[in-house]
Amino acid sequence: MAVRKAMRKKDNRLLAERPLPRDGRERGHSSGVRGAIPARSVTVNLGESPLGWLRARGLVSDRQFAAGEQIRSDWEKAGMGPSVTMRWDAAPPEKGVRHLDARPGPGSVLAKRRFDTALAAVGPGLGDIVWRTVCAGEGMRDAETALGWPARAGRLVLLMALDRLADHYRLR
Repeated sequence: MAVRKAMRKKDNRLLAERPLPRDGRERGHSSGVRGAIPARSVTVNLGESPLGWLRARGLVSDRQFAAGEQIRSDWEKAGMGPSVTMRWDAAPPEKGVRHLDARPGPGSVLAKRRFDTALAAVGPGLGDIVWRTVCAGEGMRDAETALGWPARAGRLVLLMALDRLADHYRLR
């Protein structure tokens, strides 16, 4: 599948055009028969998060977006994301060789505390949707399915959670 990247000068978003399959046919695989359905494509922003998607469409206020970005920043600083590979810093010590300390630094410990207090301030039922959509980057449909919620219920709950989070961060 070919992906064509282009920079839009107006707002500096990284865009990619990807072909969408239609009736089992993709671009370049048409039968050549007259009346065949042409392939469709969609342009997506590769750097856009689910929260950014909601903000771009006016479904989340600037205050709610700022609160979501703050908790995501603390989550990333705490190093709570999934590891891509095994940890190589815990190698067995050799004679005369100093190894890096495998313990987290003070910045990541403080970020973890800030993250935990923010989720506690959001409340028990609302922290799940915040973590899934804002921190883990799951789409709203995937988060609703994983939590066993009905369709379109996640956004309403996410908005309430982001309001509580903004109150916790004292955002105006």
